[in-house]
Amino acid sequence: MNQNFRPAAVAGQFYPGAAAILARDVMQLLGAAPAAPTRRPKAIIAPHAGYVYSGPIAASVYKQLAALRGTIRRVILLGPTHRVAVNGLALPNCTAFATPLGNVPLDQQAIALIEALPQVVFSDAVHAEEHSLEVQLPFLQAVLGDFSLVPLAVGHVSAAQVAEVLERLWGGDETLIVISSDLSHYLPYEVARQADATSAAHILALEAQLNHQQACGATPVNGLLLAARQHGLQAHQIDLRNSGDTAGDKARVVGYGAFTFTEHTHDVD
Repeated sequence: MNQNFRPAAVAGQFYPGAAAILARDVMQLLGAAPAAPTRRPKAIIAPHAGYVYSGPIAASVYKQLAALRGTIRRVILLGPTHRVAVNGLALPNCTAFATPLGNVPLDQQAIALIEALPQVVFSDAVHAEEHSLEVQLPFLQAVLGDFSLVPLAVGHVSAAQVAEVLERLWGGDETLIVISSDLSHYLPYEVARQADATSAAHILALEAQLNHQQACGATPVNGLLLAARQHGLQAHQIDLRNSGDTAGDKARVVGYGAFTFTEHTHDVD
């Protein structure tokens, strides 16, 4: 291992860098989110912008997991690369990811299940400054407590190759899949609302045909949609808004969606 843990790269930028303030802000966001239904999510899609912009939308889907604290012990986290391009899905050479709320250990047993796949590579450079995975961790730490992590930064790869990785890691109730993706980028408010509604309709229909103008994380989203269809999951829209609804102007907005994927008959008791 090149290093023991990956330090937080965007603490103090995308979210508060002080542990007490971060914990307070995450709990306030979760507290303000609508009450969660009783469906048990196997997978979720959550946005990854700064918390002032996308935090309320992310909180709406993370609140769905509160009843699963202690049940979910492994999180498979996929997000797109923004800074360093890579062919395949990149894992880091470390044993934990750090946030101001503490360290999240990587799941070495799960990593061993996928590291021989040709589309899986190791790259610290891809992970070093990438925010799409990191910004999900404080929410996961707040709602789940202790869990292990498989962090996959998704670059140039097919949706089917993503689905193959998810299949190997699917597991049971102990495993949650999290896809980190925003939706449309820098469109006028009403144009974005229409575009994101179209993208949401594809997600809800499990139609793996999103492009990168519709969602920066289109590749991992499409991979999840293929896997969800294979496993007979049902998609649910929890929230669909944009930065013009939260903290930005409405001239150029970024779209945010929150979705859960559940088994048809598997509810939280």
